[in-house]
Amino acid sequence: MISSEVLSLAFARNIEIIKMQTEGLTHQDSLLQLPFRSNCLNWVVGHLLTNRCNIIRLLGEDNPLPGINISHYERESDPIQEDGEGVLNLNELIDHLDKTQIILSKFLESETADSLQRLTTYRDRPERPLAGWVFYLYFHDCYHVGQTELLRQAAGTNDKII
Repeated sequence: MISSEVLSLAFARNIEIIKMQTEGLTHQDSLLQLPFRSNCLNWVVGHLLTNRCNIIRLLGEDNPLPGINISHYERESDPIQEDGEGVLNLNELIDHLDKTQIILSKFLESETADSLQRLTTYRDRPERPLAGWVFYLYFHDCYHVGQTELLRQAAGTNDKII
């Protein structure tokens, strides 16, 4: 089984990739839509934030970002078509990701191989060991981090980051 330390480092690496992929982009760049059904970079980064919050909740923190409304970025939420109420600035989203990484690392570092085996549920899915859910949500994190490369290019950068 992957250790909690390795998971913490892997999540931190994803934050660094997100920062590389968003470097030099404006908030307006993050709102650009692809010419087919998809979500913009702003939604993807915000959705990554909701994923981090879900993991932190699984690890025991009820409200990782008090006072921050991220409901616009939840699973199955409507795509963001333009700036408006509930749409967070790209730099603000990155700052919140940094905060959640600190919290996530703290919680993961307090877990042991045994404690990660405790059974828990996630959403409406069957009970399974906490480690399984954390790894599943890490996969989900990676899936969306991969999308940031294409969304960066859609903003017209035409560069190579990774």
